[in-house]
Amino acid sequence: MDKLRAMELFVATADNGSFSAAGRLYGLSPASVSRHINDLEDSLGVTLIRRSTRALSLTESGESYMRDARDILASIKIAETAVTEQNEKPRGLLRVHSRTMFGISVLSRLQPAFCDLYPELVIDLHLSERPVRLREDGFDLDFRIAPPAEQGLVRRKLFLSRRILVASPDYLAQHPPIETPDDLMRHACLTYWISHDRVYWRFRDGDSEQEQSIPAAFTSNNGLVLLNMALAGKGIALLDDYTVADHVAAGTLVEVLPHLRVTNTTFEEGIFVTYTETPFMPAKMRLYIDFVVQHWGDALRERRISGRVA
Repeated sequence: MDKLRAMELFVATADNGSFSAAGRLYGLSPASVSRHINDLEDSLGVTLIRRSTRALSLTESGESYMRDARDILASIKIAETAVTEQNEKPRGLLRVHSRTMFGISVLSRLQPAFCDLYPELVIDLHLSERPVRLREDGFDLDFRIAPPAEQGLVRRKLFLSRRILVASPDYLAQHPPIETPDDLMRHACLTYWISHDRVYWRFRDGDSEQEQSIPAAFTSNNGLVLLNMALAGKGIALLDDYTVADHVAAGTLVEVLPHLRVTNTTFEEGIFVTYTETPFMPAKMRLYIDFVVQHWGDALRERRISGRVA
């Protein structure tokens, strides 16, 4: 007796309610399916399925055995997939969602090099500020700045991000010096829209924290807009380090109050990658995440990195 095949036929029969339906899935006659299950019952010494002229139903032993059989068949499938993927080049489609500025500043810059390494794997990259539902919206991965609250999702913190205050050299040259958070009250502040409530920025100096109400000279819900306003000399913006790294390195933006940590939410936020919880992570997802983790720093230093893997 092929016990594995008998187990598959038993599960298929339980799922579909008849020997004939299970037989159609495996190209077998109803009598052949019934014979396999009879042999399985004989080997186990229990009755798994009650037969009647009207319908089939599982016995108590059958219910218990079906749960274990599902787990066994799933484990075998996982093992087969893992071995197969080790010997094959990743291919197919990977649908990725990301917050806009992380997608622009990091993921889009990494894509040419990733494409060179894995040309048969197509990346479908979507950028937006709206929260997405992985299952319902059909995404494999979601890069977020906060951990997910949904059940059934895996979160992995890739790295901590740091928000910094920046302004153009021209703006700073034409306005009063900024030595403390209180000095910001006399400046044009470019703020990120979170709600209609008053804007507060939080400052941390060692163990000491201070919350400062900020007068908003301009507000937007898009980090790229705030970045462009800061570059144009229109004020001081609070942006993620990966958003402004190029400009700080080039001198087109200057960090303000560099001795303080600053945030408009919490100091613990970072970049999280989120995906649906499964017994086995597909190779294409693992490769993409590992590549981002390995090279995200390169993306901040260069507009385009080479296809090498460090």
